[in-house]
Amino acid sequence: MVEPRLPLQLQMQLLLRSLLLQASWNFERMQGLGVLYLLAPALRFYYRDAELSRAYGRHTEYFNTHPFLAPALLGATLRLELEQHSGATTALPPDEFKRMLMAPCAAMGDAFFWGGVRPLAAAVALLFAVQGRWWAPLVLLVLFNLPHLWFRITGFRRGFNLGAGLVELLQRARLPDRAIRLKQATVLLLGVLCAQMATATLRETGQHSAWGLTVLPAAMAIGWICRFSVSPLLLSLGAAVLILLFHFLFSMPVMP
Repeated sequence: MVEPRLPLQLQMQLLLRSLLLQASWNFERMQGLGVLYLLAPALRFYYRDAELSRAYGRHTEYFNTHPFLAPALLGATLRLELEQHSGATTALPPDEFKRMLMAPCAAMGDAFFWGGVRPLAAAVALLFAVQGRWWAPLVLLVLFNLPHLWFRITGFRRGFNLGAGLVELLQRARLPDRAIRLKQATVLLLGVLCAQMATATLRETGQHSAWGLTVLPAAMAIGWICRFSVSPLLLSLGAAVLILLFHFLFSMPVMP
């Protein structure tokens, strides 16, 4: 079997096109047109005439996954497509492989990027923003975009190199577990941010910063209530009322 290869220039073209995967959506096939736009240069490189038309048809079917993991999945799909074209026996047909993995990749990507990386990047940026640093938005952009660009670039290359072996790579990556760790780090940073803001508020009002420890029982109570499946919305509203009450009590001017 001839090893499928893509010229470096063609690889760069596909990577740049992956940034426009979501440029066109439709209700019937979701990201299907974006998939064709991404893969079209590679398909034209290997196919001609009727074979090219059939390949286009295979890759305009329904497709919907996380955009940052899509390059890895489509790179592996392209590898299977070229192996099948060369007459080799593949573990799964390319279109079936793509259909099987798009939902798991969507779930893992949502948990890791939307639920983990983005909130953590925002929390770090907020730590600098409350100190008046003008470059705090740049911190958010850098911390969020570096991971997703790394996943796009290395994901496509490793997906194309591994083919069906991408499944094992995703299992070893344990993205859902890493997402949990990122969420825990975000909560920790938000706790630090709240402590900084509470301390600053107390100092501005002439109160000793030790008064901030009075919030600790309330925080412990909220953690205890969480064990009973109470609505997060109610907890958020309750915490907001307590914070406003705390601010009102300690910001009142002292009567002479």
